[in-house]
Amino acid sequence: MVQKFAGWPLIQITGTAGMPPEVYRFAYYIKGLFVASNGEIQERAQHHLEVNLSLGYPRRAPQCRMLTPVFHPNFDDSTVCIGDFWAASEGLDDLIIRIGRMIAYQEYNTKSPLNGLAAKWAELHAQLFPVDARDIAPPLEKVAPAGETLPVPAASLSETLRETNEVTSTTATSTTATSTTATSTSATSTLPAAASDAPKTVDANPAADPEPWTERISIE
Repeated sequence: MVQKFAGWPLIQITGTAGMPPEVYRFAYYIKGLFVASNGEIQERAQHHLEVNLSLGYPRRAPQCRMLTPVFHPNFDDSTVCIGDFWAASEGLDDLIIRIGRMIAYQEYNTKSPLNGLAAKWAELHAQLFPVDARDIAPPLEKVAPAGETLPVPAASLSETLRETNEVTSTTATSTTATSTTATSTSATSTLPAAASDAPKTVDANPAADPEPWTERISIE
């Protein structure tokens, strides 16, 4: 797990206790919501989680609690609801990613909430979610060490072989027929599309308030 989150800016391991570790602390650098002292729901960009592996782990679910406030249907002051049924096959790294998705409101359950007020509010404001749409999980691609190559997926390998065969066929044909040279020259002289033909990205909300939560959101 340490290797999986190494260098990943959205989730970092900030501390452990025990050997092997029985307690983990994680920092999430993703957008979530919390209730400020004045009662307003505001955005928060950093969150801290503590995970305590129970004596029966992985047969028994780990105990998870937030060290920073989160306004979410499945969080309260003392625990994080990680599901009605714990599956021992779920790895700790997968659980940490899932909690991150919950903080970002990519996942939430209003049917059996820990925070009823947050559940009611989420149902009324579902159009505002997710708060953070980024992929919380680290990318699967790994960089190969020097002198080593990563295995090529079957689809990529077949495409590579097909392209290689096409190049080889073209080279052989150009060697035996002079007309192929002209054809090859014509094919390789194709210019890229003009800049005006490229797809344009339009900002769907160019005038959006950078901190919309304090004005657009209030507890119903």
